[in-house]
Amino acid sequence: MKRSISTILLLLIVWLIASCGKETTTHQEHQPEVKQGTKKTDDLDIKGLTMESIQKEGKMQEVTPGAVQISPERQQLIGVKIGKVEMRPLEKIIRTVGRVDYDERKVVTVSPKIGGWIEDLYVDFTGRFVRQGEPLLTIYSPELVSTQEEYLIALGARKDLVKSPFAEVAASGNSLAESARRRLKLWDISDDQIKALEESGQAKKTLTLYSPFSGFVLEKMAFKGMSLMPGMALFKLADLSTVWLYADIYEYELPFIRLGQQAAIQLSYLQGETFTGKAIYIYPSLDPNTRTAKVRFEFPNPDGKLKPEMYGNVEIKVHLGQRLVVAEGAIIDTGLRQMAIVDKGNGYFEPREVKVGAKVDHYYEILKGLKAGESVVTSANFLIDSESRFKEAVGAPGHVH
Repeated sequence: MKRSISTILLLLIVWLIASCGKETTTHQEHQPEVKQGTKKTDDLDIKGLTMESIQKEGKMQEVTPGAVQISPERQQLIGVKIGKVEMRPLEKIIRTVGRVDYDERKVVTVSPKIGGWIEDLYVDFTGRFVRQGEPLLTIYSPELVSTQEEYLIALGARKDLVKSPFAEVAASGNSLAESARRRLKLWDISDDQIKALEESGQAKKTLTLYSPFSGFVLEKMAFKGMSLMPGMALFKLADLSTVWLYADIYEYELPFIRLGQQAAIQLSYLQGETFTGKAIYIYPSLDPNTRTAKVRFEFPNPDGKLKPEMYGNVEIKVHLGQRLVVAEGAIIDTGLRQMAIVDKGNGYFEPREVKVGAKVDHYYEILKGLKAGESVVTSANFLIDSESRFKEAVGAPGHVH
C-alpha cells in the first residue's frame, strides 16, 4: 500500500516538472530577439517610418538662426497678419502747389528806333489786349521828315541820271535812292509805307508804330506829347496763349521728374476742370529752407483761363511699370537696414534683410531679399523681430525639430 502511494507521488512530481518546462519554452518563443548596438532609427523602421520620410512629411524642419516658432493661438493673440510678395504695376503720384506766370519767350518790349515826340496815342491803358499789326502810337520826328524828303529827291534824281550816257553817273542815282530807302527801313518803316510815300510824293509828318504780335499790355510808359529817345521802352506786351507754372518738388521726389513729364493742374475757382501741361525745365539748385527744387511746366492757355499769379493744385503721375512689391507694414526699418519677417510655414518665422526702392502709396518696391510668391508678416512683425533678436542673443540653436 505504501509502495503504491509513493509511486503515485513520484509520477505527480514528474508531470508537474514537465508542465513547467513547456511553459518556459513557450514564453521564450514569444520574446523578441534583442541585438546589442541597435539604433533608435530601427525602432522607427519597425513602425514603417524613416528620417527621410519624416522630413518629407514636414514632421522635422530645418530653420535658419534667429527663426522663431509661434503657435497659431499665440499668432492670433498678438495679431499676426500675412501678406504676399507680388508683381504689380506701380504709379507714383506727386502732389504739390504751383504758381502761374508769364511765358518769358512771349513777352516783348516795344520801343522806337528814332527820337521825337508822341503825337497820337491809340493804346492808352494797361491791361488792354492788342492784336498783331494794330497801331499803338504815332511819333513826330524832324529827322524822319528830312529822310523822307531825301528819299523823294533821290527818286527824282535817279530818273534824270538814268538817262546819262555814262554808266557811273547812272549808277550813282540808284545808290542815292537805295541809301535813303535803307535808312527808312532801319527805322521800321514798312514796305507799304514806303510805297505810299513814293506814290504820294509827300513826306509824312509822323511815324506809326504797330504791335509786333497779339497780347496784353503789361506796362505802358507812353503818354501823349511825351518826348522820347531811340530805344526808350514804351510798351511791354505779353502773349498768354501759353503760360508757365512753377512748382516746388521735394528733393526725394526729384528722381521721378523728367523733362516732358505730364502734369495736371486744378484751380479752386474752376471746380472740375483740369489743365494738362509738361515739364520743360528743372532748376539746378534747391531752396535751403524748404529743401525743394523748382520745376517749370508749360501749359496751353487758348481761352485765357490761366492767369499769371494764380495758384493751383498740381498732380504729377509717374508710371513705374511692373515692380516686385510688398505692403509697407512688412518692412522694419532699423535705421541701418531694412528687415522683413518671412513666414516659412508650420509656425516658423524667419527674419531676413531686404533692400527696398521707391515707396508708392502703401507699398515698397523690393530690390533684393525677397521673391515673388513668398509670404511675409505685415502686422505684429516688431514683436516677432524682438523675439528673434532675443533668441540670437541667448544663443538658441539654429536647427529646431
